[in-house]
Amino acid sequence: MGLTFWTWTVMIVACLFFIAMSLRFSKQAGLSFAHYAIAGGTLPFFLILFTDIATIMGVGNFIGHSAEGYKIGFANIPFVIGEQGAKVLFALVFAGFAARFTYHTLAELMHDLILRDRFSRVLIAILTSAIMLAWVSGQAMGLGALFATFTGADPLMMIILFSFVFILYTTIGGIYSVVWTDFIQGIVLVGLAIWFYFQVFSEIDFSLATLQTGLTDVGAAGLMEFNLSIMEVLTLFVTGTFGVLAAQMYWQRCFAARSPKMASRAMLYSGILAIIFTILATIGGMVVKMKNPDLDPNNAISWLILEEMTMVAALAFFTLIFMAAISSASSLLHSASVVIVNDLIIPNMEKKSDAYYVKLTRYFVALVGIFSIAAALLSDSIIGLFSLAYSMTGGGVIPVLIVGLLWKEKRSFPFVMGTTNSRVSVWGGRIGIISGAVVSLLFGILWGVLVSAILTVVVSLILPNAPRAELTAESN
Repeated sequence: MGLTFWTWTVMIVACLFFIAMSLRFSKQAGLSFAHYAIAGGTLPFFLILFTDIATIMGVGNFIGHSAEGYKIGFANIPFVIGEQGAKVLFALVFAGFAARFTYHTLAELMHDLILRDRFSRVLIAILTSAIMLAWVSGQAMGLGALFATFTGADPLMMIILFSFVFILYTTIGGIYSVVWTDFIQGIVLVGLAIWFYFQVFSEIDFSLATLQTGLTDVGAAGLMEFNLSIMEVLTLFVTGTFGVLAAQMYWQRCFAARSPKMASRAMLYSGILAIIFTILATIGGMVVKMKNPDLDPNNAISWLILEEMTMVAALAFFTLIFMAAISSASSLLHSASVVIVNDLIIPNMEKKSDAYYVKLTRYFVALVGIFSIAAALLSDSIIGLFSLAYSMTGGGVIPVLIVGLLWKEKRSFPFVMGTTNSRVSVWGGRIGIISGAVVSLLFGILWGVLVSAILTVVVSLILPNAPRAELTAESN
């Protein structure tokens, strides 16, 4: 029995196990929309920790960043620090704050505490959905390509099968399915990642000096240098940081946490782990460059596994990527569906029962999953998918959020659900979000963040809101 047999076996057994787990939580998830979306705000630390780890460590962290390491080497590190370090920043600054509330989405938080504007809420929902759809697409595309490399099967069939499984178990059990499967996936993922990178770095005797010598021998010594201007480094850092801060699934985990302390600690630990593993992935790509400088970067790490390591190592690596992909995809799919229902559908329809909202969200899980498959098939770069969503969302949403939270009407008063305490006006929020997203795409995220922050303040001063007493009376 060869690698193809065991690869299929691992995938099928894991898929059946995850679907069976989801059936266990179907009834609990259907208790209410709050239970389906955020588990009623009752999740303990160990589930928050491992769902953060499993969600963060997707295909891009292992395959995508290995490819970037193969292409540009250490120059990828600023993006890694921005992208993954943002989780640490989120943990220290935002996680505890978010866990004080039981909102379902970031858009709902901004609507209730800052903007009180349905149009802005729709804009935020669309932008935050975009970043998650990009990630779901990346997981499907990355795993499909890897599966084709390992088994020779058509990637299209793998993408469809993979998507069917995570769509099914996410639909059935909601966030309960996601976090409990993430718990299993996260444990397996961390163990396999440690073992795998031990194998990779044994190829260079655990020495960067050996790596530098090997890269010099193949004419790729430049990979050991950063070779980036200050503006390039800053752009990569801000792109990663602001994009992650706009990612709904991290806010959603905080809303679902039992306490602010649990949310902060879980995100902090998982963020530190993500920085370490992603830097290792980048250096792993450089190790492959040293051994074979003529590969397609997207196939670099797969070549190392298949050509230089044992079948056991190859199977372990496939299992690692499979766990990373399916855990991230399910989390993102669930979050995107909750955003669509919570911020685009519910505010614009007559009030319905919780059972109706749960049923509606389950329908949207399927629809969003189908859309993610189409997006995966139309894209040719995992990191390219992420970067576009990062720039658009980070440049449009996060500046308005930060200005709104810092620019308070009453400095001594804390933010409380159901009341606003921000000087950002309706039109200030609208212009800030739109201008930031557009400018980020056209001229880069640095300009987008700057323009968004300035226009949010200026427009809010020129076009202030009506008296707050009227606004705080508005229903969510």
